[in-house]
Amino acid sequence: MGKQTTEMLKGVLEGIVLAMLSSRPAYGYEITAWLRDQGFTDIAEGTIYALLVRIEQRHLVDVEKVPSEKGPPRKVYSLNAQGQEYLNEFWRTWSFLIERLEQLREGEK
Repeated sequence: MGKQTTEMLKGVLEGIVLAMLSSRPAYGYEITAWLRDQGFTDIAEGTIYALLVRIEQRHLVDVEKVPSEKGPPRKVYSLNAQGQEYLNEFWRTWSFLIERLEQLREGEK
């Protein structure tokens, strides 16, 4: 990914992770692996773990500690009602931005 892509991704990564968690609970490494499978190959695990701490502190997710076969228990994150409200607002904002960007692009022609 280029610098511009990385910078743009920083602004929407939280929404991407919340959208993923809206379909199923997941733990940090699983989220990172999914993002990499989606083409976001330059995302560091530390970035995801810091984001998970922030969304947990803001009460957007519920956290359950699940035993792990390898090492300490895993924190499994699932979207809660407050997180769903936040995600809904994210999608409304995203739709607004997409519409305006498309208008700008069409105006360039």
